[in-house]
Amino acid sequence: MIYTITFNPALDYFVTVQDFSLGKTNRTSTEHMLAGGKGINVSTVLKNLGLGTTALGFVAGFTGEEIVKRVQALGISTDFVKLPEGVSRINVKLLGSEGTEINGMGPVITEDALSQLLCQLGKLQAGDILVLAGSIPAGLPTDIYKQILHNLADKEVKVVVDAAGQLLLNTLSYHPFLIKPNRDELGEIFDVKIEDRAMAITYAQKLRQMGAKNVLVSLAGEGAVLVDENGQEYESPAPKGTLVNGVGAGDSMVAGFLAGYIEGREKQEEKSNTTNVYLEAFYTAVAAGSASAFSKQLATREQVEALRDVFPIE
Repeated sequence: MIYTITFNPALDYFVTVQDFSLGKTNRTSTEHMLAGGKGINVSTVLKNLGLGTTALGFVAGFTGEEIVKRVQALGISTDFVKLPEGVSRINVKLLGSEGTEINGMGPVITEDALSQLLCQLGKLQAGDILVLAGSIPAGLPTDIYKQILHNLADKEVKVVVDAAGQLLLNTLSYHPFLIKPNRDELGEIFDVKIEDRAMAITYAQKLRQMGAKNVLVSLAGEGAVLVDENGQEYESPAPKGTLVNGVGAGDSMVAGFLAGYIEGREKQEEKSNTTNVYLEAFYTAVAAGSASAFSKQLATREQVEALRDVFPIE
C-alpha cells in the first residue's frame, strides 16, 4: 500500500484574473477549487494512474471537512487526524500571474494529534511506500521527517521525501528510497546555482553519496535528471507543450516515478529482468510532471500516457 502524508493540507482556489492590479478590485474570469497539499496531489495523480493510496495528515474545521470530502470523492482512502481547534488552509493561486500564490497558515498541530499520526505509521508493513512531502506547520518538531524515518528504519518501508533544506538533509542517514529536490532546492543545499542538467547530475550524485538511494531532480522547462541507487545517470529535456499551471507538477513527478517503478517491477517479473525499472520510473515521472504543467488540473492517465509515448522504452 502507498501512504501519503500532508501535514498542512488546503483547499486550493485557482483563479484567473485578467490584468491583475494591486490596490484595485479585481474580478475572476475563471475559478475552480481542489483539495491540495503535496501529499494529496501525489495521491490524486497515483489514483489517476490506477494506483490506490491512503492519504494521511491533519485537518481542522469546516475547511478540513471539505478537504476530506473532496479527497474521498476522488476515490482516495483517507485517515486524517482531526484537530480540535482551528481551520485548514485556503490557498489562492493566481493563474497567469507568474505563479503568484497566497497561502494560508493552517492550524497548530497538538502533541496528541502528532501521537495519533505516529501510531498510524507504526502499522505500516514491509513493502509499503510512504510519501513525505512539503514543509511542516507550526507545532511540529523541525526534525519530524527524521523521526518518522527513524521509527520506520526496521520495517522495510520505502520512504519518499520531497522537502527542502535541512528537513531533507536530516533524513539522508536513513537512506530514503527517493528524494526529489527541484533545481533551486538542490542549489541551496550546496550553495551553488544549478546551470544545466549536467550540473544537476553532479550534485544529485553527491546527495546519493550522502545516503539517498534515488535522487530525482526537477528542472522545470529544462526537464529532469535521475541518479538511481546503482549510481546510473539519466537525463531528459521537458516534453514540448504550453505551461498552463505549475502547481503540483513536482508532486506529479513523484507519483509518476512510483507508478513507473511499480509498472517496471511488474514487467521485470514478466520478462525475466530485461526491463530497466528506473528508466521506466524516470520517463513516467517526466511525463506526469509535464502533463500536470500543461493542464489546469493534475495529470490524468490519458495525458501521462500521451507524453510517455515519446520516450523509447523496450
